[in-house]
Amino acid sequence: MTLSHSSIAETAAMATTAPIARRVRGLSDRAIAWAFIAPAITLLLAINIFPLLWAIYLSFTNYRANRPNAVVEGVGLRNYERVLTDPDIWQAMQTTAHFVFWTIVLQTVIGFALAYLIDRKFRGHAFWTTIILIPMMLSPAVVGNFWRFLYEPQIGLFAYAASMVTGIPTSEIRMLGDVSLAPWAIIIVDTWMWTPYVMLICLAGLRSIPDYIYEAAEVDRASSWRQFWSITVPMALPFIMLAVLFRGIENFKMFDMVTLLTGGGPGSVTEVASITLKRAAFESWATGRASAFAIILFVAVFGLANIYVKALNKVKQR
Repeated sequence: MTLSHSSIAETAAMATTAPIARRVRGLSDRAIAWAFIAPAITLLLAINIFPLLWAIYLSFTNYRANRPNAVVEGVGLRNYERVLTDPDIWQAMQTTAHFVFWTIVLQTVIGFALAYLIDRKFRGHAFWTTIILIPMMLSPAVVGNFWRFLYEPQIGLFAYAASMVTGIPTSEIRMLGDVSLAPWAIIIVDTWMWTPYVMLICLAGLRSIPDYIYEAAEVDRASSWRQFWSITVPMALPFIMLAVLFRGIENFKMFDMVTLLTGGGPGSVTEVASITLKRAAFESWATGRASAFAIILFVAVFGLANIYVKALNKVKQR
C-alpha cells in the first residue's frame, strides 16, 4: 500500500511537533507566561533602561555628539557642578515651577468643578461630556498651531474677544509677544487641553462614592454644603491627588506646547527646563553637560513623585 504525498507530509509534521508538544507540556504555567512576556520585557528594557544608563555614563564625560570621533575623557562631577551653578538653568527651573503650579491649580479646580456638574447627570450630560473631552483628543501640534492663530493680534479671535471686554485695541494685545502675557498664554492653552483629563479622573472618583452614604447624610439632615465638604471632597481626594500627580509629571516635561507657541521667548521668559536641555544638547552640543542636566531632572521628578505617592497612600488608608 502506498502513501500519498499529503499523508507523508502530515506524518513528518506530527513527528516533528510531537517532541515540541511534549516539551511544552512539561513546562509550568509560570514558565510559559515568562516565555510569552520575555520579548516584550526585553524590548522595554532596551528602550528605557539602556538610554538611562548611557546618559548616566555620558554625564561623567566630555562627550560631544557633533564630534563622535573625538577622544572621550572622564570629567568626574564637573558637569553636575556646572549645571547646579548655572543661573540660566535655575531661571529655567523657576519658569518650569511657575508653569507646573498654575496649570495644576487651574486644571484641578476647573476639572473637579466640571466633574461635579456632570456627575449630577442632567439632561444631555453625555453630549456635553463628549464636547468637553474633544481638546484632550487633539494632537499637541494641532492645538499649538490652532492657538497660535487665535493669539494673532490682528486676526486672532482671542484678541478681538479681549478687546471687546477691556476696550484695548487688538494691535496692543500681544499674548505671545508680551513678556508678562506670554507665560499666561501657554498656561491657558495647556489648561484648555488637559482639564478634560483631570475631569475624567475626578469623575471616576465621584462615581465611586456609594449612594447610601449620601442617603445616610440626608437622614441626619446634613445640608448639601456639609455633604460636599464631609463626603464628596474627602472620598474623591485620592483621585484628585492622582490627577495632580499625573499632570505634575507631564507638565514638568512640557516642551512641545512651549516650542510651538513661543519657542521659549520673548527673550527667555518662557524657556522651561526641557527647552534649556534641548539647546544644551542640540545647539551647544554639550552632550555630557546635557546628560547631567537630564539626570538631575530625572532624580528631582522621581524623588518628588515618591514623596507625593507616600502622601497619597496615607490619604487612601484614612
